Amino acid sequence: MAYTTSTITCIILFFSLALAQFQFFEQMFDSHHGHQQNYPEYDEPQNNPSDSSWYQQNYEQAYCSNYLCPDTLACVHFPHHCPCPHPKVEDKIELGEGKAICISKGGFKAGEAARKVELARKGLL
Repeated sequence: MAYTTSTITCIILFFSLALAQFQFFEQMFDSHHGHQQNYPEYDEPQNNPSDSSWYQQNYEQAYCSNYLCPDTLACVHFPHHCPCPHPKVEDKIELGEGKAICISKGGFKAGEAARKVELARKGLL
Protein backbone atom coordinates (compact mmCIF):
# COMPACT_ATOMS: atom_id res chain seq x y z
CA MET A 1 0.00 0.00 0.00
CA ALA A 2 2.90 2.40 0.75
CA TYR A 3 4.23 1.75 -2.78
CA THR A 4 0.90 2.70 -4.28
CA THR A 5 0.61 5.88 -2.21
CA SER A 6 4.06 7.08 -3.28
CA THR A 7 3.27 6.26 -6.91
CA ILE A 8 0.02 8.22 -6.73
CA THR A 9 1.84 11.11 -5.03
CA CYS A 10 4.45 11.16 -7.83
CA ILE A 11 1.76 11.10 -10.52
CA ILE A 12 -0.17 13.96 -8.86
CA LEU A 13 3.07 15.95 -8.46
CA PHE A 14 3.97 15.32 -12.12
CA PHE A 15 0.55 16.45 -13.40
CA SER A 16 0.48 19.53 -11.16
CA LEU A 17 3.92 20.60 -12.45
CA ALA A 18 2.83 19.97 -16.04
CA LEU A 19 -0.36 21.97 -15.50
CA ALA A 20 1.59 24.83 -13.92
CA GLN A 21 3.95 24.86 -16.90
CA PHE A 22 1.06 25.03 -19.40
CA GLN A 23 -0.56 27.84 -17.41
CA PHE A 24 2.75 29.72 -17.54
CA PHE A 25 2.90 29.43 -21.34
CA GLU A 26 -0.78 30.29 -21.63
CA GLN A 27 -0.27 33.50 -19.66
CA MET A 28 3.00 34.27 -21.41
CA PHE A 29 1.49 34.04 -24.89
CA ASP A 30 -1.97 35.08 -23.68
CA SER A 31 -3.86 32.53 -25.73
CA HIS A 32 -6.56 32.15 -23.07
CA HIS A 33 -10.01 32.57 -24.65
CA GLY A 34 -8.53 34.09 -27.81
CA HIS A 35 -7.69 37.30 -25.96
CA GLN A 36 -4.69 39.19 -27.24
CA GLN A 37 -2.66 41.46 -25.04
CA ASN A 38 -2.29 44.99 -26.35
CA TYR A 39 1.26 46.00 -27.10
CA PRO A 40 1.16 49.66 -28.20
CA GLU A 41 4.32 49.40 -30.28
CA TYR A 42 2.77 46.56 -32.32
CA ASP A 43 -0.82 47.81 -32.55
CA GLU A 44 -2.03 48.88 -35.96
CA PRO A 45 -3.74 52.27 -35.99
CA GLN A 46 -7.48 52.05 -36.46
CA ASN A 47 -9.10 53.55 -39.54
CA ASN A 48 -11.69 56.27 -39.10
CA PRO A 49 -15.24 55.07 -39.67
CA SER A 50 -16.51 55.16 -43.25
CA ASP A 51 -19.55 57.19 -42.29
CA SER A 52 -19.60 60.85 -41.34
CA SER A 53 -20.12 60.30 -37.60
CA TRP A 54 -16.53 61.26 -36.71
CA TYR A 55 -16.83 64.53 -38.65
CA GLN A 56 -20.30 65.27 -37.27
CA GLN A 57 -19.10 64.74 -33.71
CA ASN A 58 -16.16 67.13 -34.17
CA TYR A 59 -18.35 69.65 -36.00
CA GLU A 60 -20.93 69.64 -33.21
CA GLN A 61 -18.25 70.03 -30.52
CA ALA A 62 -16.46 72.91 -32.27
CA TYR A 63 -17.18 76.30 -30.71
CA CYS A 64 -17.25 79.28 -33.04
CA SER A 65 -19.01 82.61 -32.57
CA ASN A 66 -18.38 83.67 -36.18
CA TYR A 67 -18.16 81.34 -39.20
CA LEU A 68 -17.10 77.70 -38.83
CA CYS A 69 -15.31 76.50 -41.96
CA PRO A 70 -16.84 73.19 -43.04
CA ASP A 71 -13.62 71.70 -44.48
CA THR A 72 -11.17 72.57 -41.69
CA LEU A 73 -13.45 73.44 -38.75
CA ALA A 74 -11.48 76.70 -38.40
CA CYS A 75 -13.32 79.64 -36.87
CA VAL A 76 -13.02 82.76 -39.06
CA HIS A 77 -14.89 86.04 -39.51
CA PHE A 78 -15.95 85.43 -43.13
CA PRO A 79 -16.29 82.31 -45.30
CA HIS A 80 -13.62 83.47 -47.74
CA HIS A 81 -11.12 83.57 -44.84
CA CYS A 82 -11.30 79.77 -44.43
CA PRO A 83 -7.88 78.13 -44.81
CA CYS A 84 -7.30 75.35 -47.32
CA PRO A 85 -7.34 71.86 -45.78
CA HIS A 86 -3.96 71.01 -47.36
CA PRO A 87 -1.97 74.25 -47.69
CA LYS A 88 1.25 72.48 -48.72
CA VAL A 89 -0.36 71.23 -51.93
CA GLU A 90 -3.25 73.68 -52.41
CA ASP A 91 -3.48 77.34 -53.30
CA LYS A 92 -6.36 79.46 -52.06
CA ILE A 93 -7.88 81.67 -54.75
CA GLU A 94 -10.33 84.41 -53.76
CA LEU A 95 -12.95 84.84 -56.45
CA GLY A 96 -14.57 87.99 -55.13
CA GLU A 97 -18.13 88.32 -53.84
CA GLY A 98 -16.87 86.72 -50.59
CA LYS A 99 -16.04 83.40 -52.24
CA ALA A 100 -12.80 81.45 -52.30
CA ILE A 101 -11.68 78.07 -53.61
CA CYS A 102 -8.76 75.78 -52.87
CA ILE A 103 -7.13 74.11 -55.85
CA SER A 104 -4.05 71.98 -56.35
CA LYS A 105 -0.88 73.98 -56.78
CA GLY A 106 0.10 74.22 -60.38
CA GLY A 107 3.47 73.41 -61.93
CA PHE A 108 6.68 75.15 -61.02
CA LYS A 109 5.79 78.85 -61.01
CA ALA A 110 4.26 80.64 -58.04
CA GLY A 111 0.76 81.87 -58.84
CA GLU A 112 0.26 79.47 -61.75
CA ALA A 113 -2.91 78.03 -60.21
CA ALA A 114 -4.43 81.51 -59.86
CA ARG A 115 -3.55 82.27 -63.49
CA LYS A 116 -5.31 79.10 -64.66
CA VAL A 117 -8.42 79.96 -62.63
CA GLU A 118 -8.56 83.42 -64.21
CA LEU A 119 -8.14 81.92 -67.69
CA ALA A 120 -10.95 79.45 -66.95
CA ARG A 121 -13.23 82.23 -65.67
CA LYS A 122 -12.66 84.11 -68.93
CA GLY A 123 -13.41 80.97 -70.93
CA LEU A 124 -9.89 80.74 -72.34
CA LEU A 125 -8.97 77.43 -70.76
